[in-house]
Amino acid sequence: MTADFLVIGAGIAGLSFALRAARHGSVIVLTKGDAFESNTAWAQGGIASVLEAGQRDAGDDEEKHVADTLDAGAGLCKEAAVRTIVHEGAAAIDDLTGYGVSFDRENGHYLLGKEGGHSHRRILHAKDTTGREVARALIEEARRTPNITMLENHFVIDLITTGRLGAVADDRVLGAYVLERESGEVAVFRSDRVVLAAGGCGKVYLYTTNPDSATGDAVALGWRAGANIANMEFIQFHPTCFYNPGATGPEARSFLVSEAVRGEGGILINAKGEDFTRKIDPRGSLAPRDIVARAIDRELKRTGAACVYLDVTHKPKGFMKERFPYIYSTLLKFGLDCETQPIPVVPAAHYQCGGVLTDVNGRTSIRGLFAVGEAGCTGLHGANRLASNSLLEGNVIARRALEEMMRLHPPGREGSIPPAIPPWEPGDVAEPDELVVIYHNWDEIRRLMWDYVSIVRTDNRLRRAAARLRNLEKEVREFYWGHRVNPDILELRNLVAVASLIVECALRRKESRGLHFTLDHPETDDRYRTDTVIRRF
Repeated sequence: MTADFLVIGAGIAGLSFALRAARHGSVIVLTKGDAFESNTAWAQGGIASVLEAGQRDAGDDEEKHVADTLDAGAGLCKEAAVRTIVHEGAAAIDDLTGYGVSFDRENGHYLLGKEGGHSHRRILHAKDTTGREVARALIEEARRTPNITMLENHFVIDLITTGRLGAVADDRVLGAYVLERESGEVAVFRSDRVVLAAGGCGKVYLYTTNPDSATGDAVALGWRAGANIANMEFIQFHPTCFYNPGATGPEARSFLVSEAVRGEGGILINAKGEDFTRKIDPRGSLAPRDIVARAIDRELKRTGAACVYLDVTHKPKGFMKERFPYIYSTLLKFGLDCETQPIPVVPAAHYQCGGVLTDVNGRTSIRGLFAVGEAGCTGLHGANRLASNSLLEGNVIARRALEEMMRLHPPGREGSIPPAIPPWEPGDVAEPDELVVIYHNWDEIRRLMWDYVSIVRTDNRLRRAAARLRNLEKEVREFYWGHRVNPDILELRNLVAVASLIVECALRRKESRGLHFTLDHPETDDRYRTDTVIRRF
């Protein structure tokens, strides 16, 4: 199949790009599962933006949003990127409402929430299922747009570049090899303009708030193609994942209790009812996520407790049911009435602040290849993401990526004759007959990353993780080349690649900054006030 634009992923970033690109040519959007299986659809809190005068919080302005973002990023944000993305926030909201996204309003004004690290109320939301509302509107709009073809259950195996085909100069993207899950066949999708928008890598950890689809596919695809990767040591752990031991099912294991609950007055307490976060930071439960997650980790290790608690029992009766109906009803389904009982919570892997290295237009080191949303590393987040900046970035960078793409190489102006792409060669390989090997390796990677490369790290733990991951990479590579590809093998292959990149980046940073905290180098060191960039070639 051939298209002017090939988009891998259907969250806010991928679909924001696709909807605009459809005005200029044919667009194919690929998702490895259902279109709603994205981190966007799972987002609860909302999207941060300083709106026009009359709609914003009193005293708020773009400079304050910039300052909050820079403060959360712990000295590693690229200020020019921060200013650009914050400045284009109001346009992003107009874009989304134009596609039918319905944010909460009252008397014609947006209802604004507050989250950790924000000095003002500037979070637009749709109750506590903002991401689902954004995904709904964008998917519906994409499905009725004539120039867009959405293909679900199509798993991208690898990108095709001129370098992969043996060219020694002008490395550019040509398309992708894609597994059609239903038929088991591998097809060539041809495009000189490819967008990586397949989200993050939360499933590399044992405990995560992400959906099962978050296996780092975009970063792994970019890495194998030769794109530069940056700052993968900065994995954000959300402080408040519902602690529900023994529960089964993805919702029970990965249920996020939105930071917006703390923005509305929820307080983190220990088993004695003490507000332990105040001892760490004067902002208490509303300090940036890296600080709060470490405070919880420290409290758990100090007391030996299995969890801490998020207390909203002091709020008026009916408040949680009205403001956070999804959270309230889900907790009630698991037997907990949060209006009368504190919510047991623990930190869990939540957001990837690094990714495929790009400029503020989503442009990577490979011609024609762009990365947007959580897949890309623009410099907005630095060493720690400010809450609710991610949906903002996804829309803004998608729009800028299209503008840059049209400027540099619009459809119909490819220039040289495109090289022939050979069909996929499955070779003489067997069907996977021991899936237990895949499941065992999957589990081992996730446990290893949780034990050795999570909230608090040491050089020794990182070296142990690196050594074991080298062996696992070898095992996965042998399994990949020795068996016919299927989604389980492909996810495992991506998972081990991303885990290795996280560990390699963490080993290179000999300091503690933002989300990367190591007991061997507990202080911030200005010699490391730079991106950790990994180059494959």
